Amino acid sequence: MDADRGSHGECKFMTKLSAKCKMCRRTGEKLFLKGERCGTPKCGIIRKPSPPGMHGAKSRRMQSEYGQQLAMKQRIKRMYAVLERQLRKYFEEVQNKPGVIGDLLMQKLEMRLDNVIWRAGFASSRRQARQIVKHSLFTVNGKTANIPSHELKIGDKIDIKKTKLGKTYFGQIIALLKESKGSNVPVWLNVDPAKATLEVKSKPTHDDFGVGVDAQMVIEFYSR
Repeated sequence: MDADRGSHGECKFMTKLSAKCKMCRRTGEKLFLKGERCGTPKCGIIRKPSPPGMHGAKSRRMQSEYGQQLAMKQRIKRMYAVLERQLRKYFEEVQNKPGVIGDLLMQKLEMRLDNVIWRAGFASSRRQARQIVKHSLFTVNGKTANIPSHELKIGDKIDIKKTKLGKTYFGQIIALLKESKGSNVPVWLNVDPAKATLEVKSKPTHDDFGVGVDAQMVIEFYSR
């Protein structure tokens, strides 16, 4: 009986893990939802690039304009692990501001605390960054910050709490950052591995958002 329960629990656990791979397969490209695993041959979209489902390999077909816009919205939501109401809220905040609305929307997403923690290399995925932020491991300008959606500004300084620096996890992260010398950190962030701190130097530009992301399609979807 216990063995059966263990097998069932393991099955449920594997199902949860594979759900993230299904998101990438449904999108047709890597969304880097599982951290380091996404860069290995074990990546779900490498092992099985077709959409999930028994007819996945045959289900690719031309999408309508509306379908393409909806798919892009879903892709961005999954990438940044935000809810529909959060993404719409960001759209409403930027829709009347001067500038390219799509870029302003992406800046809102990129300047989230959880995303910045991931971009700086302190987490292997945005979802992991969200988790460690919730555990109150960081400070922003000297104050504890545990809200993943906290919007950062230029000049904000993020530190790992001194009481948490002794954790094995951060020891490994800092060692990797020192080894890479910040080569993977975007230019709009400044990371100091020696002090375990990072600073927001500027706002990200269109070139920093990544390939395969067209936020203007999301703007058109919400403007219908």
